[in-house]
Amino acid sequence: MEPPTSSRLNSRKRRKDGSGPNGAAELDGIPPKMSRRSLGLKEPAPFSDEVEIDYSKPYVRVTYEEAMRGTPLDRPVRVYADGIFDLFHSGHARALMQAKNLFPNTYLIVGVCSDELTHNFKGFTVMNENERYDAVQHCRYVDEVVRNAPWTLTPEFLAEHRIDFVAHDDIPYSSAGSDDVYKHIKEAGMFAPTQRTEGISTSDIITRIVRDYDVYARRNLQRGYTAKELNVSFINEKKYHLQERVDKVKKRVKDVEEKSKEFVQKVEEKSIDLIQKWEEKSREFIGNFLEMFGPEGALKHMLKEGKGRMLQAISPKQSPSSSPTHDRSPSPSFRWPFSTKTPPSSPANRSRNESAVTYDISEDEED
Repeated sequence: MEPPTSSRLNSRKRRKDGSGPNGAAELDGIPPKMSRRSLGLKEPAPFSDEVEIDYSKPYVRVTYEEAMRGTPLDRPVRVYADGIFDLFHSGHARALMQAKNLFPNTYLIVGVCSDELTHNFKGFTVMNENERYDAVQHCRYVDEVVRNAPWTLTPEFLAEHRIDFVAHDDIPYSSAGSDDVYKHIKEAGMFAPTQRTEGISTSDIITRIVRDYDVYARRNLQRGYTAKELNVSFINEKKYHLQERVDKVKKRVKDVEEKSKEFVQKVEEKSIDLIQKWEEKSREFIGNFLEMFGPEGALKHMLKEGKGRMLQAISPKQSPSSSPTHDRSPSPSFRWPFSTKTPPSSPANRSRNESAVTYDISEDEED
């Protein structure tokens, strides 16, 4: 019977191959997502000398096929991974994650070498052994930590911790007079390879610090560390302070240059906008001017029309030639009541009045 861990992994595979939403099978009763409360641990991993091992049961290693099929819950596959773990970084965590997920039911034991062994076989470390132990303890994939782990794994050490497989990257690790310290582990069929994370390592991090030593020294001096704590001489300390001031001046000058560039750019944009608007307004002004005062403009038509009206008003009206004035019938003159005489008139109209009197007399005579 497979342990629950194995069934969970198999169910995940079914969900990937299933036709339901997010790869879930129709008959899969496991929810597609897990609660965040079940992820991670609340306490650091214990040390090996703090863990009780039941030595009454015989130590029988499991084969690779049995480990891949899944072991009972009370018999996990005990995988061992060792290292220096100086300046613990994501490459270390990824390697331990791969070791933890080699088999469905895995108990991961991590060995950390002491300062004495590391300084003798590899070199000086940035972090001391207690700091490195503590860093590995707080990795979520680790179940147990072995302090002062051996440089070369012996059969006695493997039997003491009841180790089934040893996990490490497959690149030969030459040290302690051997071309590969894991050669005897590979020959015994106990080696489980993991993949190295490219682009990150403790040596790379140390190289960055050494390469940019002046930058980090100035940074820590600025944060309050003394020259004695940084092992910096008096002259270098003054030099770093001077460089810090020079950098501040450079930064200010750079900020002023950037601001001036922004100001000039804004002025150029405004000037371009003003020129474009002036060109548009000038075209509109010229068009309106030509429309009013041009050769065929509205002003010329207004002047022509006004001139024609003035000439028409000044010139006298001519009488029609078909009706001469002497053929007009005289209009009857007004007579005073009870009198045959016309009213007195001006000398200019005397001749006209005389004719009128004559006309009136003739009418009386006829009556």
